Amino acid sequence: MRNGELLSVAEKEFDVLITADQNLEYQQNMNHFDISVIVLVASDNRLPTLEPLIPALHNALKTIQSHEIINIES
Repeated sequence: MRNGELLSVAEKEFDVLITADQNLEYQQNMNHFDISVIVLVASDNRLPTLEPLIPALHNALKTIQSHEIINIES
């Protein structure tokens, strides 16, 4: 699925999309979608690399606002 399709499908079922795609906000006009996005910024998307970001992800999920994009870095 391409990003635009993914966002269209996701916005119907979810409030937040969590992704490691650091270019998503530059590839899509997020104002067209009713979903917030959390981007996990890491050198790769392997679990050992992403695990240290989990506490910050958890906190971001508690505070994220509608249509907001949050980047989480180590």
